Amino acid sequence: MSRDLLITTLALSLIIGLRYLLVGAAAHGLLWAGAGRGRALNLRPPAMKRIRAEIVASLIACPIYALPAALVLELWKRGGTAIYSDPHAWPLWWLPVSLIVYLLAHDAFYYWVHRALHHPRVFGWAHAEHHRSRDPSAFASFAFDPAEAAATAWFLPALALIVPIHWGVALTLLTLMSLTAALNHAGREVWPAAWLERAPLRWLITATHHDAHHKRFNGNYGLYFQFWDRWAGTEVSAAPSRPSPVIPPERPSAPLR
Repeated sequence: MSRDLLITTLALSLIIGLRYLLVGAAAHGLLWAGAGRGRALNLRPPAMKRIRAEIVASLIACPIYALPAALVLELWKRGGTAIYSDPHAWPLWWLPVSLIVYLLAHDAFYYWVHRALHHPRVFGWAHAEHHRSRDPSAFASFAFDPAEAAATAWFLPALALIVPIHWGVALTLLTLMSLTAALNHAGREVWPAAWLERAPLRWLITATHHDAHHKRFNGNYGLYFQFWDRWAGTEVSAAPSRPSPVIPPERPSAPLR
């Protein structure tokens, strides 16, 4: 199985990398071309030097994410996971419900891990790379330190070992994750400001919500939903009430807690 695992990891690394580049390029191009689309959130357009750094960090993270996914894929081939291909193997209502269950579980996991990554003793070596993008681009959506990638890559594959999910729903989940991550880091808000105050957008993480995290560092830790930030009192607005910490290009310092 070790040979199969290596081959599958390499193949998935390529697929993940190409998906990242295509989604990032499409989002960045559509939102920043010409006069731009949507409402600008960045203080300035994303710098090409920073975009290149985001791409390098993201491509380094690809095999880290690919390994646990490849392990689950190889186990699936051998019947050792909760992934199923026959839509009637479980009640049809479980198809949309399983997507919601995975989104909620992933969001809860990510909120607490993300918040822990901002601890001053952890931030400098585990999460600083992502926050070098104070004015992020869509390419920042995957730009993680290896330690952060290792801490977050395993959750969805592990969940697929125990919680039934159709392979089509799993692909839908991964597509949603890629699209929302790119849009939320793109530096422009595609939704009208008035819509952000209404359901369902007022419950969801949007570019406006996540951009405040990159500007202020001390809140808005959610991935898909705003529930945890509101419940835990870590929701912050777009306008900073105090100076945000400064991260030097090469030697980032820990953020304010």
